Amino acid sequence: MSILDEIYALKDELEKNWAKVSSLQDLESFRVKYFGKKGLLQDFIKKLSSLSPEDRRVVGKLVNELKEKYENLIREKKDDLSSSSGREWDLLIPPRQIEVGNLHPLTKVMEELLEIMAGLGFEEVSAYDAPDVEWDYYNFECLNIPPYHPSREMQATFFITDKMLLRTQTSPVQIRTMLKRKPPLRVVHVGRVYRFDAFDATHAPCFHQMEGLYVNKNVSFAELRGTLEKLVKEIFGEKAEFRLMPSYFPFTEPSAEGHVKFGDRWLEIFGCGMVHPQVLKNVGLSPEEWSGFAFGLGIERIAMIKYGIDDIRLFSDNDIRFLRQI
Repeated sequence: MSILDEIYALKDELEKNWAKVSSLQDLESFRVKYFGKKGLLQDFIKKLSSLSPEDRRVVGKLVNELKEKYENLIREKKDDLSSSSGREWDLLIPPRQIEVGNLHPLTKVMEELLEIMAGLGFEEVSAYDAPDVEWDYYNFECLNIPPYHPSREMQATFFITDKMLLRTQTSPVQIRTMLKRKPPLRVVHVGRVYRFDAFDATHAPCFHQMEGLYVNKNVSFAELRGTLEKLVKEIFGEKAEFRLMPSYFPFTEPSAEGHVKFGDRWLEIFGCGMVHPQVLKNVGLSPEEWSGFAFGLGIERIAMIKYGIDDIRLFSDNDIRFLRQI
């Protein structure tokens, strides 16, 4: 019998005996017999030096293939047998209780607000059309806040370059939407905004706002009030008391703050107003033909009131004890 016949016979023997391996003891006996230092495969390796170059090449290749194949199989089989060795199955043990996750309180408020606004006929603007990293042009200039305007000091801004920043408000959505689409428009957007503020119980460098915009012909301030009052009653209940107080924003005129009464306190919830004529001109719309209103509210402020939370930092602490309470 030639050495090639011998190694093919060994290959058949390996396959036959490998199928019989069913325990760690069987596996070790198999390994020692065929792949140990004195194993059968080692005998072929010793014979290689005595073969012709052509036979050495063929036999060496077959030996290496068998060695690599079964070393991998032995390793995998050992892991399988080790993990299952000695394990007892008790089919009467009750299953482990699976803890079902829940939505973050901010996510709950965002989804509730968007659902309410959809019921009022507002279409959500996607995050693709409202980037967090914004140009000064959209965040300030087109919103009637030129470089010299003192209202820029009202917002501590994270500047990336002289012309690029992290948006300080969701109001750039108004500009981007009016530049891309023709009126009538009724859109809403929820997203992150950034301010260079101290991180304390009532301030955060990153928080969330919802922006609403309605542009059409002959839009009135009464429509703005009616929309906001409906939104407040949907969020806080039909008995919620709501009022508007005069305020100032560069991109609305007239401007107002929306307050909701809780107990004996009035809390500011909204900033709102009629879209400033200059803003309409900046996006190519005639103030004589078109008018509109815009409003913005803080998601964290709504969530804090709704769930009785007195520290804004709790929303980002990821404390499971806090999240389970909501």
